[in-house]
Amino acid sequence: MARIALIGPDAASPEVAEIYDRTLRGKPGNAQKALAHRPEMLRTFLPFYASVGRSLERKLYELIYLRVSLINGCHYCTQHHLASSMRVGLTADDWAALRAGDYSRYSEKEGAALSYVEKLTRTPHLITDADFAPLKKHFTEAEIVDIHLLAGLANLTNRFTDPLGLELEMPEEKI
Repeated sequence: MARIALIGPDAASPEVAEIYDRTLRGKPGNAQKALAHRPEMLRTFLPFYASVGRSLERKLYELIYLRVSLINGCHYCTQHHLASSMRVGLTADDWAALRAGDYSRYSEKEGAALSYVEKLTRTPHLITDADFAPLKKHFTEAEIVDIHLLAGLANLTNRFTDPLGLELEMPEEKI
């Protein structure tokens, strides 16, 4: 159960109701209902969230978001990205490999990104030029910025959703 009140469409201020209708097509999730306590944050966060990671292939985007969420143990974000990862062809075997930190089933490029975001999530202060070299081999500098922002965004949402006790809006998937 959520640790704060969630602001649904019926209780939303006019500003939040407009965001719910226009940006979220009348279907705010629990994260958006929590953010609605700060309408200015909701208004600016949604386009930022939508822009991060867009230079990356969608499959890689989902792999990164899922891996960071699995490392952090974020149930809410993991579940949301299990659902969206199915749309890009990820399977239960992919999810199990991600949970185990086994990147052998992925391309060299995907493995480089996943290994990097794992270290970035666990021990960012220990990143070295040697850790960075595989990224430079496979990604443009714009994509590297996106990888960093995507890992950071996943970490941010991981620390927002589960600690607030946000419940899933959909059936749970098992890994």
